[in-house]
Amino acid sequence: MNAALIIIVLFAIFALAVGLYARRGKKLSLEQWAVGGRGFGALLTFLLMAGEAFSTFTFLGASGWTYSKGVPAFYILSYGCLAYVIGYWMLPAIWRYAKDNGLVSFADYFASRYESRAVGVLVSVVAVFAMVALLIIQLRGLGIIVSEMSYGLIAQNTAIWISALLMVAYMMVSGIHGSASIAIFKDALILGLAIFLGTYLPLHYFGGLSEMFARIDAVHPELLRMPEHGLNLSWYNSTLLLTSLGYYLYPHGFTAIYVSRDASALRKNVVLMPIYQVLIAFLFLVGFAAVLTVYGLEGAQTDLALLRLVKQTFPSWFVGIVGGAGLLTALVPGSLIMLNASTTIARNIYREGFAPQASDRDVARVARISLPLFTLVVVFFVLRGGTTFVALAIFSSSLLTQLVPMLASSFLKRPFGTREAAFGGIAAGGVVLGLSNWGGMTLASIFPNAPLAFTSINMGLVALFCNAVIFVAISAAQRLLRTRFDTAVESAGQT
Repeated sequence: MNAALIIIVLFAIFALAVGLYARRGKKLSLEQWAVGGRGFGALLTFLLMAGEAFSTFTFLGASGWTYSKGVPAFYILSYGCLAYVIGYWMLPAIWRYAKDNGLVSFADYFASRYESRAVGVLVSVVAVFAMVALLIIQLRGLGIIVSEMSYGLIAQNTAIWISALLMVAYMMVSGIHGSASIAIFKDALILGLAIFLGTYLPLHYFGGLSEMFARIDAVHPELLRMPEHGLNLSWYNSTLLLTSLGYYLYPHGFTAIYVSRDASALRKNVVLMPIYQVLIAFLFLVGFAAVLTVYGLEGAQTDLALLRLVKQTFPSWFVGIVGGAGLLTALVPGSLIMLNASTTIARNIYREGFAPQASDRDVARVARISLPLFTLVVVFFVLRGGTTFVALAIFSSSLLTQLVPMLASSFLKRPFGTREAAFGGIAAGGVVLGLSNWGGMTLASIFPNAPLAFTSINMGLVALFCNAVIFVAISAAQRLLRTRFDTAVESAGQT
């Protein structure tokens, strides 16, 4: 066993120990397990939401996409800035409603606002599908980290199984308290490593940033320019808008709002969150440094760019530290995804859909049973292989963003939308996403003579537009019919 693997194992043991310590003196009821008794202050709320935001998608995906795509990867840096502006006004309203109504899961909010168990089940199904893709990112990332940083001593598939068991054990023993506690150590470590790697690697290999970019421009100039086709400026702007609108609709991020002690902690959180955008910029620099120093990575393997560059640059003990940091980076959001998926399945699919008389104890038991079963399903898809982390993230964001019309309507004193409109809108958006992802449908195939700026728009945004049109149309039609019916009844009564 080499030094790197020993250090990674020690990180895993440390994470489990922190999880056990975090739950001391707490009876893990469903509310304590899932939302920490709604007692987290500004610091823990910040660390928890930041831990969800900074996952293996950013740790490996940001550098990997920079390595393979270049400038289009910068959308990862941009969308959070717009999302935080929206969140400053939106999050306190969600928190106040969740606190007043005792909400625990992601779908609880929509079921309560629309006074419909069916809406809760619908949102739960959408959320669970999206969380499958999100957990694939974390498990695959953790498997890659353990396999790569152990210098191949642990096969990647074996590493994925080990990672899944570690995440399940972590959640079962600690709930959300463990995720919040380990985020303290994880964030400090990641902050230091990102700044160090993004600064040191360009200096070590090229003597500085200007020389690095000059050499990349000479060999791969396409990486430093926005392409005219494919991932062009139109794709960039539409993807930025799509992902920022759906930023707080990630179930594990949405329920992190619930844990806050008060609304001011949430506002402080979004003010501080741009710090994490700075980390992403340093990871871009790592990706650019790998362009001329790491060779032969294609397709999904481009996510290995950071790890391969670290392995060929540093001694094994430092490789172990980077691997341990990556382990924590996957563990925090991955465990939160598991927690939210199991809670959603238990509360909003099992109880709301099949067993409305189930007690809170029954729901808690189903949640704990669902957690390893959900993880097992995700492991099956992880082992089948697939696309890059960024592509998976864009798909899950596109799916979850279909809930934006419902969310926007919910902020009105009385939601404009209706239950039927919610089903119709999501069905329309889902059809467009299905045809796009599995049927090969694009705007160019529908409008072959349209300008490139139009045909390059992200299909997730097109799906959202179709969803919103159907949602508003059905809601307006139902309100008009209800008004006419009430008027007719009133007239009949007067006569």
